[in-house]
Amino acid sequence: MNRSPHALELERVTLELAGRTILRDVSFSIEPGEFVGVLGPNGAGKTTLMRAILGLVPTAGGSLRVGGTPVARGNASIGYMPQIRSALSGRRVRGYDFVAMAADGHRWGLPHASAATRHEVDRVLELVGAAQLARRPLSELSGGERQRLLLAQCLLGGPKLLLLDEPLISLDPNHQRGVVELVRRVQRELGITVLFSAHELNPLLNALDRVLYLGNGVAALGTVDEVITKPVLSRLYGSPIDVMRVNGRIFVMSGDVEVEKHDHEHEDEDGNGHSHGGGHHHGHGHAHPHDSGHSHDV
Repeated sequence: MNRSPHALELERVTLELAGRTILRDVSFSIEPGEFVGVLGPNGAGKTTLMRAILGLVPTAGGSLRVGGTPVARGNASIGYMPQIRSALSGRRVRGYDFVAMAADGHRWGLPHASAATRHEVDRVLELVGAAQLARRPLSELSGGERQRLLLAQCLLGGPKLLLLDEPLISLDPNHQRGVVELVRRVQRELGITVLFSAHELNPLLNALDRVLYLGNGVAALGTVDEVITKPVLSRLYGSPIDVMRVNGRIFVMSGDVEVEKHDHEHEDEDGNGHSHGGGHHHGHGHAHPHDSGHSHDV
């Protein structure tokens, strides 16, 4: 019997950006319907990987396939939420019209949107529970509420793969939890695949199936207990890393510094200069006194 193609497959992929090798000869595959958290130190290539999947960054080697098909720009089976969203907070445009602009290819003249477009906008707003919210202008919405509308935009056209680039940046813990729960609910309801990049594991723990950790030109894909270990993370950071489980929480440390808290006070690999300050420790639902020590480098 023929099995369905991988949702995403990298075969010996090398990615370069501004003369620097971001990923080197990396192979892994993600299955349809998986929720994968994408993590890694500053400059590890989380955004670059997503842009490569979209066909916006060419591979310097290897092959990259989405749903069994080589990557290409404008793939309608992929929904994408980019990292730069700060301009939204001042927009007076109504939430509904903001989503409809994406459905109509960012054209104005919204009162004349076709019945099909209006039906599609209503569908995605209903999916994310934002039908009432969409009546208000973006400038009056909280960060978490705007994320709801951005997720609705990503779902236009019924994509099979969602790429969410740091959707939790600048949200308080309560809104972070809400966004993760919303994405997980929609993902399960639609049976789609999600790559959700973040600078800390804690908010994702109850949602993710596997974690993809990038660093030092390589990647590790597996469960939290397989990947968040001293040997694997030390390879990915290129320096000794301690993984401590204390009272059911996970702390990733370099010496006495919590690496992810320290790391994300600097700009990301695309030079966007975001400050991701805050308490970036890993929480975990249950304590594991042992490290599996398994290497899942891919």
